[in-house]
Amino acid sequence: MFVVGMLSFRIMTTSHTTERWALILGASSGFGAATARELAKHGFHIAGVHLDRKATLPNVEQLVQELQKAGRKTLFFNVNAADPQKRAEILTQLESSLKASTPPGQIAVVMHSLAFGSLKPYIAADPKDALTKEQMEMTLDVMGNSLVYWVQDLFTRKLIGPGSRIFAMTSSGGRRVWPTYGAVSAAKAALESHMRQLALELAPHGITANTIRAGVTNTPALRKIPGNEQMMEFAKLKNPHHRLTTPEDVAQAIATLSNSGTQWITGNVIGADGGEDIIG
Repeated sequence: MFVVGMLSFRIMTTSHTTERWALILGASSGFGAATARELAKHGFHIAGVHLDRKATLPNVEQLVQELQKAGRKTLFFNVNAADPQKRAEILTQLESSLKASTPPGQIAVVMHSLAFGSLKPYIAADPKDALTKEQMEMTLDVMGNSLVYWVQDLFTRKLIGPGSRIFAMTSSGGRRVWPTYGAVSAAKAALESHMRQLALELAPHGITANTIRAGVTNTPALRKIPGNEQMMEFAKLKNPHHRLTTPEDVAQAIATLSNSGTQWITGNVIGADGGEDIIG
């Protein structure tokens, strides 16, 4: 464990055959952790950004150990991914590590899977229970806008380039409603729009950008949504496979889309839901 100011990170080096890296924002659980494991199987080293308290840090430690046993390098940061200063510190460390590698490394996959936002209604009998301006802006910044800032900085530092793949996690909530989900829904809609714009602007540089729309998945983030039990039961009835999507389902889709033969797939919202979204 090394500490630089308020930034802490872990570096574990093992034998490797490639210097392809995946940067996962929201790496400690759910889709992020599953994707880290899956990409490690495909030869990627993993850089992960997460925000965990003491109670959930053992989950991160276990993930890092699994990746190390798989023969991968890991570089994990327990910080707020939406903090501009922390972002700069992380990218400086990544840049240094990748340039020091032989051969030099490149971030071949970027995954945005940040799930931190307000779950308050817009309208409440008591105004104190309603969503505030600050909560709305925080939700949009973390779950939507932060992706743009990360990609801008990665591109400027030449950490992504031809062949790199960018993914962002969305949900059907980006265009549907659920009680108390308003701010998150707005953030997901913004995220999808940001990804379309990034796909346009990054295409000349050989970089793809796609949004992954997962089906209802039993993750820590979902369990924070009021009424999640009802949501999951309805999804099981609605999904043609009569089960929930799993983080591993999504991770396998991302690993497939990370292959070199998928350079013509960009600017899309791609469903990884077993057909759940086609059922009205």
